[in-house]
Amino acid sequence: MRKDLPPALTVIGDEGHDSDKIRKMLSQQGILPCILPHRCRKKPVHYSKRFYRKRHKIENLFSRLKDWRPIATRYDCCAHAFHSAILLAATVLFW
Repeated sequence: MRKDLPPALTVIGDEGHDSDKIRKMLSQQGILPCILPHRCRKKPVHYSKRFYRKRHKIENLFSRLKDWRPIATRYDCCAHAFHSAILLAATVLFW
């Protein structure tokens, strides 16, 4: 179990993150999982459709960040320089 997750109320994920293990880990840390269940899941699992609709905003952010070539190809060798480039690009994109 990961103890280094940042504090959050809800985690929004797609079908690729749908597993009982992930859901259990999030619930143990007091985080509400909002993960779209697989269609072939035997036990139906509840998720908030209202929260899940907000996921497209995150997808749009990553799509726009990948338009910046240095970020898409990760030119920076250091993690802190890469993080700074992402913050700069996000600031310019959403100014």
